[in-house]
Amino acid sequence: MSYPTYFEAFDIKQLLADYPVGDAFVARYAKISRDELFALQDARFRQLMRRGWEIPFYQRLWGAMGIEAGDINGLADIAKLPTYDKSDLMASIAAHPPYGDFAGLGGANRPPAILHTTSGTTGRPQTLLFGPKGREVGNLLVGRLYRWLGLQPSDVVHSVYGHGMINGGHYIREAVTHYTNSLFLSAGTGIETRSAQQVQLMADFGVTVAVGFVDYLRKLADTARAEGLMDRINLRMIIGHLGTEDRAATEAAWGGAKAYDWYGVGDTGSIAGEGPDRDGLYVWEDAHYLELLDVDSGAPVAPGGTGDMVVTCLYKDDIAPCIRFNTHDITHVLDGQGEIAFQRIAGFKGRSDNMVKLRGINLFPHAVGALIENRADLTGEYVCKVVRDPASQRDDMTVLIESRGGTDAAELGEVLRRGLGVEVRVELCAPGSTAPLTQLEVRQKPLRLIDERGLK
Repeated sequence: MSYPTYFEAFDIKQLLADYPVGDAFVARYAKISRDELFALQDARFRQLMRRGWEIPFYQRLWGAMGIEAGDINGLADIAKLPTYDKSDLMASIAAHPPYGDFAGLGGANRPPAILHTTSGTTGRPQTLLFGPKGREVGNLLVGRLYRWLGLQPSDVVHSVYGHGMINGGHYIREAVTHYTNSLFLSAGTGIETRSAQQVQLMADFGVTVAVGFVDYLRKLADTARAEGLMDRINLRMIIGHLGTEDRAATEAAWGGAKAYDWYGVGDTGSIAGEGPDRDGLYVWEDAHYLELLDVDSGAPVAPGGTGDMVVTCLYKDDIAPCIRFNTHDITHVLDGQGEIAFQRIAGFKGRSDNMVKLRGINLFPHAVGALIENRADLTGEYVCKVVRDPASQRDDMTVLIESRGGTDAAELGEVLRRGLGVEVRVELCAPGSTAPLTQLEVRQKPLRLIDERGLK
């Protein structure tokens, strides 16, 4: 039986021409006009839609709205299409186990495909499927970011992204090895490679760059000091997910290594990343079309407004096309133009489906992190618990915060009240005591919210 292998399923030279990296990336997009960029996006969207109409999931989703192929004449018509989210994908999997009907795998003659899952941060892990072209463009976008930030072939990269069935660690490894020429250490989470062993590896192999979720990277800095290895680790750059947190604490933990933020989700890959200017996250607009929609109404937000990021992957036209996927992650667009012509976003500000409403105030648990960093009396680790009084139906939040000692709980509660705009309870606890709740050593993304409403 004859069939194409993975690297025969796409043209790598054409892919690099369509989605440039390195100096070619900056040269292509430093001066491009918005009209030229939209024309490029429109052409890729039309090709994507041709594939979308072949997928049963989209046939059903769009057909339920009475939409026919002729109704969508280009990117200008994208708002006519309904959005979907993880719940729709999970329903597809339940109805068509085990893969769902959103990938377009086909039968025995299907193209090569890669199967992973999400980390399950918001519930049961979700199936993720990739075709060769979609996978490699997703890898390339991460490699593009790393090279733009100054990653060199001489660098040694230490990754704390998880492996196993989780997508993150695998595609970051592919990004570095395929598109940067740097050496790569796939250490993974603390449960895959113990923290003490990780810092020993960093010292032995001369690690210069660390990538992953900064919560765990900060813990590694503490471990390196405890093991007496900090002087042997010359970390110059951290590329992680800062979210609402202050990068200063992450940089200070590693002796001044520069920290950079980027954003993406399992379904879409890398959507945006900081440039060398560290002035907002540049959306990879040659590869994605990003919309910000009001959390309640689903209408486009006004300029400067905050909303759900809804993403269309313009390049995923082989396996599992992604057309108007609602990430339920919140951000806003920044004014002005930076180093290249792509629009910039403020980065991840919280999840709309993790938002807690207390006394009429919308509160994102991740916002706590920025309020408690850079204090010598605190470790920076915390977790929020929300409970509902069955009699009054009033919701209350308690924030468990790790203290090294000497913290005034009342004073800290006032800091949170001013920063969050609503009163919450503060409960101080010993360093390391929140780890069983946040699962810091086990999960790629530590849990910051435990919702106990309706559980009793």
